[in-house]
This record gives sequence, C-alpha cells and structure tokens, in this order.
Amino acid sequence: MTARILVADDHPLVRSGLRQVIDREPDLAVVAEAADGAEAVERALAEEVDLAILDVAMPRLTGLQAAEELARRRPETVIVMLSMYDNEQYLLAAVRAGASGYLLKSVADEQVVAACRAVLRGERFLYPSTASARTRKYLEQLDQGEVAPRDVLTRRESEVLKLVAEGRSSKEIAATLVISTKTVDRHRANIIEKLGVRDRVGLTRYAIREGLSEP
Repeated sequence: MTARILVADDHPLVRSGLRQVIDREPDLAVVAEAADGAEAVERALAEEVDLAILDVAMPRLTGLQAAEELARRRPETVIVMLSMYDNEQYLLAAVRAGASGYLLKSVADEQVVAACRAVLRGERFLYPSTASARTRKYLEQLDQGEVAPRDVLTRRESEVLKLVAEGRSSKEIAATLVISTKTVDRHRANIIEKLGVRDRVGLTRYAIREGLSEP
C-alpha cells in the first residue's frame, strides 16, 4: 500500500523539495500540502492522510499546535515534525504534542524518506544529534507507558523549577524544600539538560508555559 502524506510548511520551495523526494518512492505519495498549521489540520482531515510532516514554526497554528489538534481529532495519523532547531526543548515539545519523528531541515532531503518509513512502522525517528542519552531514555519510558507524555520533569524537578522561576537562590530553594544546596544544583542541572534551556529567562518561560509559575 502507498502511504498518503501531507507536507506542511509556509515556504513553497520547502514543500516542493520534499514532495519531489517523497514522490520518487513507490510506497510513499504526497497527497496534500499546506502553508500554515490551520490549513494542515483541515487538509489532513479531508484527505485522511496516514502521515503529516509539519514545520514547527508556521502562521495561524504552529506545527506543535497542529500536531496536538491532529493527535486529538485523528490519532491514527502519525506525525513528523520538521524543524530548524537542533534543540531538545523543541524535540520534547514535539513528542509531547504527538509527533513520532523530529527531523532537522538541514538534513530533510537526505533523511525524510527514512523518517517517513520509520514512523509508519510505528517507530520513532529522531535525528541523531538532537537527543541526549537522557532524552532517549525518557522516550523509551514513554513508549513503554512508564511516564505520561507531559512528565518531562520529575515532581521534585518541577518544584525546583517553580522556585527558580520565582527568583529564589539555591540556598533559599534548599531551605524551602528541606534539601541540600548540592541537591538543588543537581536538580537544576538535570532540568537544564532535559529542557535545553541555559538561562533563568528560558527556565521562567518554560515554567509559565507549563503553569508552574505566573507571568
């Protein structure tokens, strides 16, 4: 059977290039294109596609928002997220939104066919340089049902992140949670590694987005 594929990107040249690569394969066919996230959802539902390739950053709805909508309304459609960002924060956000694959635009021409076939087989496809050993372990636990999709951080890490976002020092956090400052620093390092965020501003934005802190 030939897999029916949607390609969504706000750049026509990107869509055209991916279509040319994919349509050369006898088992894959691009049956729909979209220039933004809202159109991607509409076309995917109308064409009953097997696989949606979604750019992370698109007008109207982002690729992440479109992935969440498709995961809710048509869960049998598998998703590959197309991104410019070799960043674990985006990778984890994509997985949590329902994507089975994460592919960098810089290697899309060479890797898109392999990515399509992998996710259609029920596997994950993550471009190798995007995932640390810690993230891959988390994804394995997710696939085995050991963690919920949104459980990127442990309960304690979420507590530490909330206090970091509130501007607390390691000493203050340690006193509040009745743990050592060394333990606080270890949790902070784990959070940074998991989220791919290097400064307090990035951590605060994540905490606000996840409802751990108020803007």
